[in-house]
Amino acid sequence: MALRALALAAFLAIGFALSLSVSEYSLRLLNLAAISATAVIGLNFAFGYAGLISLGHSAFMGLGAYILAILTTQAGWSPWLAALPAILGTGLAAILIGVPLLRLKGHYLALATLGLNVSFGIVAANWIEVTGGTNGISKIPGVSVLGHSLEGERPFLWLALVVIAVLAVAASLIQRSRYGRAMMAVRDDETAAAMTGINVTATKVAAFALSAVYAAVAGCLFAAHVHFISPDDFNFAHSITFLSMLIVGGEGTIAGAIIGAVLLTFLPEWLRVLGESYLAFFGLMMLAILIFMPTGIVGLLSRLRRPARSEAPAALVAPGEGARP
Repeated sequence: MALRALALAAFLAIGFALSLSVSEYSLRLLNLAAISATAVIGLNFAFGYAGLISLGHSAFMGLGAYILAILTTQAGWSPWLAALPAILGTGLAAILIGVPLLRLKGHYLALATLGLNVSFGIVAANWIEVTGGTNGISKIPGVSVLGHSLEGERPFLWLALVVIAVLAVAASLIQRSRYGRAMMAVRDDETAAAMTGINVTATKVAAFALSAVYAAVAGCLFAAHVHFISPDDFNFAHSITFLSMLIVGGEGTIAGAIIGAVLLTFLPEWLRVLGESYLAFFGLMMLAILIFMPTGIVGLLSRLRRPARSEAPAALVAPGEGARP
């Protein structure tokens, strides 16, 4: 627990230090990375803990963003107030969709969630009276705290860091609870989990709903930050990117979700010199990670630390002495 608190404090300190030292453009990328990290921490519930291959995560992010945008621009609500129905409404929608959808498994579930994301884009693009169609919704108001507007990249990054910290702590507590252990048991073996008394369907739906709630928070942050949303902001390609972030960082870990989100947000900028060849490089990188680093960056770091720990007890045994029976 102390290690987790130390890691969280280090994360906030690094984020705050970066906000004071990097350029305005880098601050914008950090904000986009923070929004993505919020969504990917949520995806970790479905994919990392419960083993559900979801390619519709961006649709739930879009649903949250659209509800907030509609309530703030058409009904005159404040972003803080509009965020509540946006998050709760998205969670409820995930439950209603998840009950029939999560009867599917494996690649069938992946294709179904992909179809969900495509359907969301079609509805958002054609329901012009409500969503504005392909023109989107503009002039979404920003957030303010105690009368102080958080306009600008630096103040918004501070807000995003606090949101990530709160959601990361909540995700850690859920992971260590009986509900988190139930999700991981379902991921490892549904039959064995059911035989121990776990309601497999309810556990899957809960993981799916939690994933959608986190995505809705990310959608609210995105709408308040960019002040404009359109269907292209939430297409299925973004869902694939979110899944890639989690795989690269390390599925099943909160740190992996954050690391993967930051890395893949900045990677296009670092590799801009490759031009159109970037996509080929990205594909090869993902293939290499799946083959040589299946547990992601966090898993690799964990394996590198284990030899040092395992050798320490051996050094305490004097030469010629064996372990006691």
